[in-house]
Amino acid sequence: MPPTDRTTMNRRHLLTTAATLGAAAAALSLPLPAHAAATLRVGYIPIIPMTQLYVLMGEGWAKEAGLTLQTTSFQSGPAMIQGLASGTLDVAYVGIGPAMIARSKGVKLKVVAANVIDQVALIGRGPLSKAMAAAASPAEGFKAFRAAHGRPAKIGSLPAGSVPDTVLRYWMLEIAHIAADDIEIVGMGEQPLQQALLSGAVDGSSILEPTLTLVQSRLPDATIVAKAGTMFPRQPGAVLVVTEEAIARDRAAIAELVKLHIRATAFATANRDRTAELVTAAIGKGLVEQDVMRAALSSDATTLVDDPRVVLESTKQMQAFQQRLGQITDPVDVDALFDFSFHDAATGK
Repeated sequence: MPPTDRTTMNRRHLLTTAATLGAAAAALSLPLPAHAAATLRVGYIPIIPMTQLYVLMGEGWAKEAGLTLQTTSFQSGPAMIQGLASGTLDVAYVGIGPAMIARSKGVKLKVVAANVIDQVALIGRGPLSKAMAAAASPAEGFKAFRAAHGRPAKIGSLPAGSVPDTVLRYWMLEIAHIAADDIEIVGMGEQPLQQALLSGAVDGSSILEPTLTLVQSRLPDATIVAKAGTMFPRQPGAVLVVTEEAIARDRAAIAELVKLHIRATAFATANRDRTAELVTAAIGKGLVEQDVMRAALSSDATTLVDDPRVVLESTKQMQAFQQRLGQITDPVDVDALFDFSFHDAATGK
């Protein structure tokens, strides 16, 4: 090979090597993500108290933070707890009641954030609404209904152990003192319950948004007969629960999720129109109009929170009541159920 050709090849080699080294150096200089991309398997019930999840996913924040959230919808909290127990879920947006029951049965999980308080109200339709409006007290209203119809009022709720079911039973026994013979409680999933209300298969329901607002928008004779916050004052509602295994495997991913949850709480409170759009896209599925969803987000039954300390004491009160009902035979250490470290780190406490 002539010397001139050899010289040309050497120069090309040097230029190529320099370019490669430069690109490598530039890549190394780029900021690294806070943690490697992580996948979290998330269970949720398609109701408004899970608004934070819909916001952080709908706005694309999870993806931006390097989180892949594989979501699965469940009809009730107790069904979702089975997923946590079997190891098929890492995270659950679930009621505090099922979370306590799961912990009492040996499922290792932690409450790392709260979602909402005072989420459950009692809605009645038709004859029950009329009987309650004419009565001096709820107990008299249920008694009058039974006398007029020859049967107890049929009240639908989510399955036993769920927050709506527990709140209903607390209200019956501790607040309104409803005679056991004057009410029949029927447990079912959220979607079947909504249809049961609309069709008249039940006379009323202890339930959450958006069902409360949706039913009132479609049935002129449907009314709230016991407001949210009066059935179990400062009732703990939905919470963000994480398995201890997921925390041990990728604590950074859980920390990022809690940060996004807090951000979503503030966003949803300040941006009702956009939040209604996101929630409708996530759970409306053509069945709930966006204006109905916005009204539901603004109702008394939608008080979004994120600090888990807000529901600590009321959770202890709820557990004591569930023990009375026999739903929790082995009480849990509620303080140990909660892990404040993620929320504290995210808020600088």
